[in-house]
Amino acid sequence: MSPQNIDPIWSRIREEVSSHAADEPILASFLHATILNHTRLELALSFHLASQLDSPTASSLLLREVILEAMDSDEAIRNAIREDLRAVQERDSACHELYIPFLYFKGFHALQAHRVAHWLWTGGRESLALFFQNRMSAEFGVDIHPAARMGHGIMLDHATGLVIGETAVVGNNVSILQSVTLGGTGKDEGDRHPKIGDGVLISAGAKILGNINVGEGAKVGAGSVVLEDVPPHTTVAGVPAKVVGRPSSAQPALEMDHDFCCDEVAMAAQKDLP
Repeated sequence: MSPQNIDPIWSRIREEVSSHAADEPILASFLHATILNHTRLELALSFHLASQLDSPTASSLLLREVILEAMDSDEAIRNAIREDLRAVQERDSACHELYIPFLYFKGFHALQAHRVAHWLWTGGRESLALFFQNRMSAEFGVDIHPAARMGHGIMLDHATGLVIGETAVVGNNVSILQSVTLGGTGKDEGDRHPKIGDGVLISAGAKILGNINVGEGAKVGAGSVVLEDVPPHTTVAGVPAKVVGRPSSAQPALEMDHDFCCDEVAMAAQKDLP
């Protein structure tokens, strides 16, 4: 690979794994099969995802062909994979190396599987897209409709129980924790799911329902039920959710601070201004 074509993300992952393969012989064959035997990130990720999504009726070999086709055909997917990896490494205090989410974090795996399913859906291959959704839900406990639109730099932390509906839109640099629902409110068809702005933090167990907007840089408290639009750069919490403060940063998704104390102080200080 020429210097101008070096992929720094992939190079770093290979360096990390090389060290661990030497330190832990039990995992050496696994690490070689998933990382070290591959020359490109896309080759390795397509192999790893296909191995996890494998089923008796659709082998990992067939699934890998589809996954790799999507990745090689769409530069936006390739860029998003790398931004998602950076997001996890930068925001998750339990993750200090890039290879960890690549190999072990099902939130990252589910998000990349969704990117493939969305590529299939927008390409008119809806049946296969739904197959990917089903396998992703069964294997990872994450249910994202293939039509949902997801930005880049997203972290799905823990991810178990996450549900995102058909017409939902999630912006860039968003962090979403486990048991979150971006859902509808009834049987109506059409545009019926939430739109999440850039930099939003959605804490564990929050339910955001209906065709509503969560503004850029907002924070949604754990266990909240959001039924109305959330203004940009506000913190909401409760059932139903109400404004309780203002995040201490412009993009709370990057800070991962789920406490409200500073948010309440910030809002109070703003009210005291002349």
